[in-house]
Amino acid sequence: MDSIHDSLKTPSLRHKCSACYKQYKKKEHLIEHMRVSYHSVHQPRCGVCLKHCKSFESLREHLMGPLSKSNCSKIFSEQGCGLCLRVLDGPETLSEHQDICCITAPVHQGTSLPPTDLSDCYEEDRSDRGLGAIAMDCVMAGGGSDGALDICVWICLVDEDEKLIFNTFVQPQIPITNYRHEVTGLKEEHMRYAMPLKNVQEKVLKLLLNGESIGKLRSNGGKAKLLVGHDLEHDLDCLRMNYPDHMLRDTARYHPLMKTNLVSHSLKYLTRAYLGYDIRQDGHDPYENCVSVMRLYKRMRSLDHRRQVMTLSVTPSCIQYVAPNLDSHSAKDLEKMTPDELYEMSRTNFKCWCHDSRRVMQT
Repeated sequence: MDSIHDSLKTPSLRHKCSACYKQYKKKEHLIEHMRVSYHSVHQPRCGVCLKHCKSFESLREHLMGPLSKSNCSKIFSEQGCGLCLRVLDGPETLSEHQDICCITAPVHQGTSLPPTDLSDCYEEDRSDRGLGAIAMDCVMAGGGSDGALDICVWICLVDEDEKLIFNTFVQPQIPITNYRHEVTGLKEEHMRYAMPLKNVQEKVLKLLLNGESIGKLRSNGGKAKLLVGHDLEHDLDCLRMNYPDHMLRDTARYHPLMKTNLVSHSLKYLTRAYLGYDIRQDGHDPYENCVSVMRLYKRMRSLDHRRQVMTLSVTPSCIQYVAPNLDSHSAKDLEKMTPDELYEMSRTNFKCWCHDSRRVMQT
């Protein structure tokens, strides 16, 4: 009788996350999960089941990996784009989309790329189109007794239209002991035309500031440009330059483009996976890298995410809009919320680049 009675018991209530669909026996465990998962509308999502993923890599595994969900995998194989991971309405729409999504590789330039300096005449007003951006890439030679010390000897900058706006060799601050010719294509003769590092720093900063003051740059940026690149911290360090963190867009540090364990992918992998072409077939081409990181940035920026609800917060010094979050509610209030309401309170732990496409409000 006891066994029959037990079999008729109502199944225990499970608390299911509205974003990733994980289930928990206790509501408090779901709440803790929401605190550490940082679910939001800005995370990559499956176009079939709408499950949230930490990165595009984990979404790719969900759709195409060895342990992919059968229903999602079947639909994606017929209607999904392998580059942007979108699910289209049908095969015909998919074919049209792929013609646009798969981009042709930029023309390889190498050391034949002419010296270019538009720092004295380049100025762009994008006040009605959101924040403008400039992509940068540096080529490193080797210094030190073993040639392992990175020295910036070549720098390239392009704008959003893939127009070359600055390109020059850079005078090394210490002797070069390894030109790394197989990768860089550089020889000692190229350094005859190199620009002093101080001049390079001034010209790069002038292009980035775009006529804006340093004070404005440190607050909301104003007309200043965002700096796009791959592993920008390393490039800026080798250039002995600083640029505000809130003005950097680094494809090596952007959470959706990183591995699930938040380790960076190479630019070569990102270009092949998300743009559909290979780079660095004949060494390190800074123009090719600049164009590729700009394309990656613009693809991420163009993603259309639903806006999160904001509330007005008034302080003695300013008025600002703040998004309510889990920390703004007591444990008792959170216990009363449904999984959907908890999701609405959850906030991402990275700044989504989709915000860059919106018009910057002038203060």
